[in-house]
Amino acid sequence: MSFQAYLDTIEDKTGLTPREFISLAKARSFDDPTVKAGTIITWLKEEYDLGRGHAMALVHVIKKGPQIDAKHVGTSGSHRDESDTLWLDGKATRPQAS
Repeated sequence: MSFQAYLDTIEDKTGLTPREFISLAKARSFDDPTVKAGTIITWLKEEYDLGRGHAMALVHVIKKGPQIDAKHVGTSGSHRDESDTLWLDGKATRPQAS
């Protein structure tokens, strides 16, 4: 599953976009550099029933923003992403590839 697909699946399950999760996390100060991933994972499990893999995708965008390593872009296999920038504003607003 690509990184973007993880985020899309989270949106399907919770009804919240990645950007909305970022706002919720900031309101809890989870974007603070001292907050450990485990704290965020526990929150996401308890409040949204997200598993570790999906939670880690959100931890990345909460802590590091939408950029991912370019090594995952254009590679073959199920983990390939279209871009090194993740779309955080929801599937319905994502521009379609031409």
